[in-house]
Amino acid sequence: MDTYVGKRLDGRYEIREIIGVGGMAVVYKAYDNIDDRIVAIKILKEEFLANEEFRRRFKNESKAIAVLSHPNIVKVYDVSFGDRLQYIVMEYIEGITLKEYIEQQKVINWKEAVHFTTQILRALQHAHDKGIVHRDVKPQNIMLLQNGNIKVTDFGIARFSRGETRTMNESAIGSVHYISPEQARGEITDDKADIYSVGVVLYEMITGRLPFESDSAVSVAIMQLQNEAVHPREINPQIPVGLEQITLRAMQKNVKDRYQSAAEMLLDLDEFKRNPSVKFDYSYFVDKEPTQFISQQEAAKVIATPVAKTHVQPVQIDEEDEYDDDDSVQNRVLPILVGVASALLAVIVIIIIVLALFTDIFKNDKIEVPDLLGKDYATEVEGNKKYADWEFDVKYVTSTDTKYQGGQICKQSPYKGAKAKKGSVIKIEVVSNGSQVEIPEVNGLELGTAKQELISKGFVNTKVVPEYTDDYKEGLVISTEPAQGTKADTSTMIIINVAAPAKDNPDLKEVPSVVGLNYNKDKADIEEYFSSVNLKLGTVKEEDSKEPAGTVIQQSIDAKEKVPAGTKVDIIISSGKAPSSTGTISFTLPVSPDDLELKIYVGNELYDTKTLNCNGSKFSYKLTGSGETKNVVCKLDGQTIYTCTIDFSTDPATITNAKETPIKVRVAVPNVVGKTVADAKQILNSSGFTNIKFAGEYQDTDKVIAMMPIAGTKAYTTDAITLVAN
Repeated sequence: MDTYVGKRLDGRYEIREIIGVGGMAVVYKAYDNIDDRIVAIKILKEEFLANEEFRRRFKNESKAIAVLSHPNIVKVYDVSFGDRLQYIVMEYIEGITLKEYIEQQKVINWKEAVHFTTQILRALQHAHDKGIVHRDVKPQNIMLLQNGNIKVTDFGIARFSRGETRTMNESAIGSVHYISPEQARGEITDDKADIYSVGVVLYEMITGRLPFESDSAVSVAIMQLQNEAVHPREINPQIPVGLEQITLRAMQKNVKDRYQSAAEMLLDLDEFKRNPSVKFDYSYFVDKEPTQFISQQEAAKVIATPVAKTHVQPVQIDEEDEYDDDDSVQNRVLPILVGVASALLAVIVIIIIVLALFTDIFKNDKIEVPDLLGKDYATEVEGNKKYADWEFDVKYVTSTDTKYQGGQICKQSPYKGAKAKKGSVIKIEVVSNGSQVEIPEVNGLELGTAKQELISKGFVNTKVVPEYTDDYKEGLVISTEPAQGTKADTSTMIIINVAAPAKDNPDLKEVPSVVGLNYNKDKADIEEYFSSVNLKLGTVKEEDSKEPAGTVIQQSIDAKEKVPAGTKVDIIISSGKAPSSTGTISFTLPVSPDDLELKIYVGNELYDTKTLNCNGSKFSYKLTGSGETKNVVCKLDGQTIYTCTIDFSTDPATITNAKETPIKVRVAVPNVVGKTVADAKQILNSSGFTNIKFAGEYQDTDKVIAMMPIAGTKAYTTDAITLVAN
């Protein structure tokens, strides 16, 4: 793998470290020295530069996210497509992937899962409004920030939905655990493939497991096509019925039975958040393929049809025994099969009798859903006694099908001919008489101003949804659904997402303070403090501290900070042993012709002894201690040259009151006996001795006949040198 760590791209981006490696690119953390910010740079691997398909995917990702601007989608700042280097510069995100969070939490609280899913859907609706289908929605491509916000990343295999979009014929793109059945079949896909993937992600969050798992990708793909997932409440009974229904509708294998847009799924999630006990009447519960009787000839054809095999181990047959006594084998097996079949039939008969006597399972109280397509809702359906057995959920839309006129029903669910109970809800879409108008740019405006802008364009049907975040000023519009700049029917409900303080989020819990409590003595109380506000005690780590053993000295989330319910708060407790730290002392050495002995005292105890070559240079030395403040004294040649106070309770240790003191240096007294007084003075002065005294009278021309101290004796340059001259 090529690494660009330590290099600078285009004279601007200083690559610092690798933060991720994908199939076709490497992601680096870098510093943008022009805009003074940390960024993430995705660089196409060198081995793929010559591969036109990979180059196309890489460019496609940049084009896809370059047209997107949403708080829940990673931002793109810059792109470069050279022959030798291709990269995308994106915002740097501090956080973990949603997959890592699921693995940490095992099962995510359903309220938190709904919070995450809502943000994912908002991001996808924005992308879909721009004509972009992600096609690889999975927890690994979703970043979770510390504040609970979501960022959707990696549009590497996205496609503009107006073009042909296939999957399985493209080198196994996308994670097979999350792809839709139509992707697994290699069919043309649209935004509803992303809805399926969101359903799988939601399923995984609230159950802690994937709906389909196997040892091979092929087996999982087949399950996506053929198998039905275990209902989430069978795995986790704490999941509300309404949320299970939303999850299963998003994961419907038939595209028509799924949510038809992210916005539609968001509406149901909003309704669920307002009333968690809500139950939805979805059409996918209706059996569209009732049991049919077939003739003996048809049955024979079915039995004779070879069954597709998956992961069947070949049976090892000894060639010598391959044709041994087939009749005898059949004679032994046939009675057994008859007995098993008889017993099974008896059990089935008993079950049918019990169900018939004690349940209503065989009572058919369902009626056929009428055909409403093409009918004028206001004049033919609304208030018509003919349809008194049904409730209607009406949505006004703009239809591209010219056979439907304003006011006519262009879509219904359940569909005509299906069976449903009396009083069931039929969702219908009515062609609006309104007009197609571009939604004005209201992002960043105050709510009141934004509403006036929408009303002025004809959008009078609005709904305000608070988005709890500290990234925007309170009251400002963050986004709309449908997004600004797109066209919508003037009768369409415009959802306005408005910034609200994160602290006001009703789903958030205030973290209690446990710092100062003793975990060894008060463990049960600490756990109770967290559980009382629907939080959890996370990991407990021990660190050296001067506090008594077991004392909580730090918690991973500060007290009074608000976090989602179920969040784990880690704590650090004291080991009772003061931590060690290191501090560095330094001072200037004197100039001495001789090596001098240095003694270092810490807290009046000898810490170390060293012999130094004193040449006037700076001397530095590291001292290590634990949890206390002590005095330091350094003596060179028996004289105090440096003192300070060092606090080992900080890391690094803190040095205060540092003071250097010049010291006297001893040198050998030069021999001046026999020299004239004038010469003797000059020689002594050049060696640093300036304090020269004489015994008796003398002339400069007199010669020195004696000296004290004698020549060669070591003395301080400030000491007096006494000469005798004659």
